[in-house]
Amino acid sequence: MSRDLIVEADGGSRGNPGPAAFGSLVRDAVTGQVLVELAESVGTATNNVAEYGGAIAGLQAAVEIDADACVEVRLDSKLVVEQMSGRWQIKHPDMRDLAKVARAAIPAGQVTYTWVPREQNRAADALVNEALDQFDGKTPVRIKRQYISELNGFAREDLLGSVQELQAREIAEDTVRSQPNVMIGWADLGTPVITLMARHGASSYSLEKRFSGSGGVDVPLAPIGIAQAQALAAEVKARGIVSQIISSPLLRTLQTAHIVAEATGLEITENVDFAECAFGDWDGHTFADVRERWPVELNEWLADTSVAPPGGESLAQCRERVNRGRMAVVEQFPGQTVLIVSHVSPTKLMTCIATGAPLESIFRMELPPCSLTSLAWFRDGNSSMFSFAEASHLRELRTDGA
Repeated sequence: MSRDLIVEADGGSRGNPGPAAFGSLVRDAVTGQVLVELAESVGTATNNVAEYGGAIAGLQAAVEIDADACVEVRLDSKLVVEQMSGRWQIKHPDMRDLAKVARAAIPAGQVTYTWVPREQNRAADALVNEALDQFDGKTPVRIKRQYISELNGFAREDLLGSVQELQAREIAEDTVRSQPNVMIGWADLGTPVITLMARHGASSYSLEKRFSGSGGVDVPLAPIGIAQAQALAAEVKARGIVSQIISSPLLRTLQTAHIVAEATGLEITENVDFAECAFGDWDGHTFADVRERWPVELNEWLADTSVAPPGGESLAQCRERVNRGRMAVVEQFPGQTVLIVSHVSPTKLMTCIATGAPLESIFRMELPPCSLTSLAWFRDGNSSMFSFAEASHLRELRTDGA
């Protein structure tokens, strides 16, 4: 079954012709989640040229996400919509060239064009103005934000400079050097401790894509989250390998853990080291809210994992306490499989620790509610990821929400 994507595109010129830019974004048509945002200056041009630029960039981004997707392109430019739909002739040679590029971006049977009123195209319009505000008429402006992770809707700028990339490589190399290299599965390393990481069921904040961390509102499970926890409980019981349940002390994780405990007869131990990262002033806000109210702080946080949200905790700090909790579990439960009911951030951070992945890679991981991630910790210091974000037990349920 092909995926359905929506491109929202716009373009603008201050002077027409004058300094021009386009903006576009790609949404998942089912969830409405924004997957990528783009904005770029196009020098001195007309509104129509910029509008075409937005449509082309959005189409190319959609194809990068899924080359087989069915794409609806929404613009407030009647000209572009009618020309690309084949209802109006394209007389201007520049427009004909741009139309050819757009048609080459995706097979004709996979794309439709829809005109929308300007007020329904505000997100793309805002991207246009963001690029124009930065454009000095000479230095090109290019903005790209990818919303790959479902870490409460957090985004990760793809335009990291060489300094950040070098830091990421150094982090990965230091992690790998700290433990001996072996081919896991080819050597007898003894019986590991298995931490079976379970994300809690969805809460109202999860479903609304709001920051929801330690120190904020302690939200309970939503009804769908309870159903997800029941499916998780059935899966854990069927596996029959878990000897102990450890839970973050937050309400949504404790509720999930108790549902599993009732089904399995296992005991629960709380451990604050596996609580969600603290997001401080951002707690309870959507990503869009934070980007509007704390744009500088958000950009700094996205660019550097050692930077904390105002009044909150950095991802690097969160990793330190999660690792402290991990070491305690490994020491206390040798050779056993332990279910740890936790959150998005701690589960992804545990995965980074197990695989030696750079901390920045958490922005590239998807983790549905009540999914299971299996990580092995061997006595000689080696570790391995056996599985990540297993969710087959949730196939009859919605698993969206962070």
